[in-house]
Amino acid sequence: MTQFTDLGLAEPILRALSEEGYVQPTPIQAQTIPQLLAGRDVVGIAQTGTGKTAAFALPILHRLAQNRVGLERRTCRVLVLSPTRELSGQIVDSFKTYGRHMRVSVALAIGGVSIRPQASKLSNGVDILVATPGRLLDLLASHALQLHRVETFVLDEADRMLDMGFINDIRKIIAKLPAKRQSLFFSATMPREIEDLSRQMLRDPARVAVTPVATTAEKVDQRVVLVERAGKSALLADILRREPIDRALVFTRTKHGADKVVRQLVQKGFSAEAIHGNKSQNQRDRALAAFRAGRIKTLVATDIAARGIDVEGVSHVVNYDLPNVPESYVHRIGRTARAGAEGIAISFCDGEERAYLRDIERLIRMSIPATDVRGEPQSTEPQSQQPRSQQARPPQGRPQHARPKQSTPARAGRGGHSRKAHRNDRQGSDRQKTRDRRANSSYNGEIATVAFMQPSN
Repeated sequence: MTQFTDLGLAEPILRALSEEGYVQPTPIQAQTIPQLLAGRDVVGIAQTGTGKTAAFALPILHRLAQNRVGLERRTCRVLVLSPTRELSGQIVDSFKTYGRHMRVSVALAIGGVSIRPQASKLSNGVDILVATPGRLLDLLASHALQLHRVETFVLDEADRMLDMGFINDIRKIIAKLPAKRQSLFFSATMPREIEDLSRQMLRDPARVAVTPVATTAEKVDQRVVLVERAGKSALLADILRREPIDRALVFTRTKHGADKVVRQLVQKGFSAEAIHGNKSQNQRDRALAAFRAGRIKTLVATDIAARGIDVEGVSHVVNYDLPNVPESYVHRIGRTARAGAEGIAISFCDGEERAYLRDIERLIRMSIPATDVRGEPQSTEPQSQQPRSQQARPPQGRPQHARPKQSTPARAGRGGHSRKAHRNDRQGSDRQKTRDRRANSSYNGEIATVAFMQPSN
């Protein structure tokens, strides 16, 4: 079986890996590192939590160790683009951990904090710069950074960049890079737009895919609770009381929703904090540190944190709101069952989110056998597709609600609410322009069933 010592990495890197207790590379690392050491461009596809950061960080550090050169003012040799502040910070930490026995300089450039210290850090040049797209463009516009000395370019979480509306920014950045460079694209999913971009930007890339596109971690026990919107708060509190939870990460669609959930939990006696784009970077760092240290057991976050929270011991992920972009589901539940551990993902789904649930099922190719709250099986197919004997009947004395009429994706975002919600989710100069790619259904009926996700036969 392959070990890190078999990959030809520099001795200082192997020493750091040994100190961290790393012996055998993960599949994405074992397949990617040799390609990068050989100088090839790479498209790497692996579900979250499989070690993508080390897959590109280790060979980059090796090349820097083997080719020491003087740094030019206001330049970097390696540029890593990441969609969120939290993920960018974790990438920086990884470079510092694996390169602790090397003389390598690493800088972080993110929004939400002053740009001046970041510009000052770049004044003498750095080996590695990890940045979010918006802040990087700010540094370029202020002439605090130039990209003509970049030797290696990494686009991490490329699909999330697409979801957050960063593609045009990425194209602007790539246009400023030297033609002679090594380029790496890493992603958990590979939408068509990212596939097209990789063909345009990479030169004869090696394609490394260790799992099928858009699959969810095998060790995640996935559940969906179909419940009316008004019952979500009580359901969350009930789950937090009765489940054996070490740490729970709760996802909402909006910042306002995250703050509201935290207030409701605190009123019920739970310790909880929120993390989203309206929070200052210091507030986000403190909340994440408290969650990581176990001082709070429940962290409520928007999708901005879905790729940026890498905390050991997250036993439960709760989708308080289903994501309107199905790929986000994969990344959300990937915050649990990391590094071979097991985890539980529980998703709430009200009547207006049924279309989102169907999109998720199609993406991850998993069926959802359902039961009601009494444990009795119930079909999740629309009633018009069920045999008449199996169609649900409305309770006595209550009107039967009409079936929802799904909005088409073409109509998504036309309503002021969707645009406003995503406009509010921008974080400072990161210019996050998340697009609402799914429309809300108009269903107001009452649903009270429980479903358990299982792979299709």
